[in-house]
Amino acid sequence: MAPQKVVVIGGGTGLAVLLRGLKTFDVEISAIVTVADDGGSSGRLRKELNVPPPGDVRNVLVALAEVEPLIEQLFQHRFKNGEGLSGHSLGNLLLAGMTSITGDFAQGITELSRVLNVRGKVLPASNDSLELSATLTDGTTIHGESNIPKANKPIANVWIEPKNPKALPETLKAIHEADKIVIGPGSLFTSVLPNLLVPEISEAIMQSSAKKMYICNVMTQFGETERYSASEHVTAIHQHVGTALFDYVIVNDAPIPNKVAMRYLDEQAEAVSCDEEALLQLKLQVIRDDFILIDDGEHIRHHAKKISEVILSI
Repeated sequence: MAPQKVVVIGGGTGLAVLLRGLKTFDVEISAIVTVADDGGSSGRLRKELNVPPPGDVRNVLVALAEVEPLIEQLFQHRFKNGEGLSGHSLGNLLLAGMTSITGDFAQGITELSRVLNVRGKVLPASNDSLELSATLTDGTTIHGESNIPKANKPIANVWIEPKNPKALPETLKAIHEADKIVIGPGSLFTSVLPNLLVPEISEAIMQSSAKKMYICNVMTQFGETERYSASEHVTAIHQHVGTALFDYVIVNDAPIPNKVAMRYLDEQAEAVSCDEEALLQLKLQVIRDDFILIDDGEHIRHHAKKISEVILSI
């Protein structure tokens, strides 16, 4: 039996965590990654070299790489000194360099994937840098992905510029051929939605016959989703793409240990509530379970292996 073809869409650490689990199974993985980041090293390379931001792509390449731990460490190494070099990670510089050599960001990712022996395909949502902007509920407009959470006000909606960026043909082909399409986890407005706001991507997902699922974040996020329930995460996506998108929603319903919950409360984050009745009203099949792992006794992560098993069993 041929391996299942799974497309995973998102950005940030949540996507990388899931992919580390998924790659341990016999699956064909295509990861579609946001290119809306404009902060830190990615933002500087984007401005100075006119290349799409490499940070989220770098994390996904490392998650899917099958190389010695030292090579992974080297790729993620961030310089602390050096004029102009301080703050940059080596992986970001390599992606920028490979883009310059090949003249194409997506081709640069492909070439670097070979070097890192990447398991699966890593595809940018677009070959162009996307600028993310937001309108807040008080009518204020904020430009730039890194600035949106800093406003610390509820978000009404987000949009990208250019308004109709082209998706890569390989990205649309992966979606068309997928058995499963997984969206999330990740920052709702700044990691997940920028991919879906590329019109060709959301249209391809709607037209796909694959099983479509959303992995809801375990915790709310300061500056983005304060007090959001699981159904409010889904509703925000539906409102932005203009239609229902998912068949399934995967939600953690395990309690957060008190000590860990208190630490997250310091960051003004709390557990996302699984409001199952509201999710059922959205015509979703709800998969709820204990889907968390706690790293170092304080950081909550999705249990990637357990979620991967659920994805593949549907």
